Amino acid sequence: MTITRNPFDAGGYSLAEMTQAINILPNLYTRLGQIGLFRFEGVTQRSIVIEQREGVLSLLPSVPLGAPATVGTREQRSMRSFALPWIPHDDVILPADIQGMPALGLSDAADPLVEVMNRKLTLMRRKHAQTREYMEMNALRGIVKDGAGTTLYNYFTEFGLEMISVDFVFGTAGTNVQGKVRTVLRGIEDNLLGETMTTAHALVSSEFFDKLISHPKTEEAYKFFSATGGQPLREDMRRAFPFAGILFEEYNGSVTLSNGTSERLIPAGEGIAFPLGTFDTFTTYGGPANLLETANTVGLPLYARQMMDTKGRWIDLMTEASILPVNKRPRLAIRIFSSN
Repeated sequence: MTITRNPFDAGGYSLAEMTQAINILPNLYTRLGQIGLFRFEGVTQRSIVIEQREGVLSLLPSVPLGAPATVGTREQRSMRSFALPWIPHDDVILPADIQGMPALGLSDAADPLVEVMNRKLTLMRRKHAQTREYMEMNALRGIVKDGAGTTLYNYFTEFGLEMISVDFVFGTAGTNVQGKVRTVLRGIEDNLLGETMTTAHALVSSEFFDKLISHPKTEEAYKFFSATGGQPLREDMRRAFPFAGILFEEYNGSVTLSNGTSERLIPAGEGIAFPLGTFDTFTTYGGPANLLETANTVGLPLYARQMMDTKGRWIDLMTEASILPVNKRPRLAIRIFSSN
């Protein structure tokens, strides 16, 4: 099959060049990506084996041929193999996309293919980035879902763990909100299990945030913060409210699933509290592309390639990712909500 040139490199097409091009395009993550909570780690296989020991999930190491094998615990539920979901996404460049449409900022004589391909790759990367954000947000809560909203894995169910939830009971005027925050902080600290942290963060729904800042026990603190931390009559002060050791942030992110329905990343009336500054708790594993030339190579976050139709009628743009986000200490992420 004829392969067209790579517009990002005058030297011609290659999978490596195209993949490098799409990976250096602007990373359009939403909030979790900006925080950088999940670090990426490439693996050479299309599945990973996770072992649970004392509430901590860890990958089994590889060993040299002939070396002693690692030994699992006797509990049957302590070890699981998880396939890395394969997420392909394709597009096409047709003659109509470039006919009579010179690239922006270039002369009429310039080839518009660069502009068209850059625009399409940016859109494709945005879709992959939103998918990864959706998967990581759910993995933070111990669940892995795909772009259709289907649950692939529930780490709590797989390993017999139980999620920690704290009810803030905002509907009761006498609720000790500081005490509730301390309960969350202690829950996080008790489940570090050898991990380190710097601060605690909470992404919360608008409903939760409104109840938090209007509660009799926090209202004055919020007014003081708003008055000293900015200009509340001119600025949106919802983004950050530090209270009793946790930075509460309203997060209204949502995604459109592949079936066309919309889903909020934080359920209405809830929030999720978690530690920042951890070393090895939140990881997104990426496997190699489903291609012969990438077999047994270390996986990248995203792959891209292009191929021209044999009759020169269109250019196929093909992207794919094989990623699986893992919260290795699922009980570190604490669900917060209000029952009234």
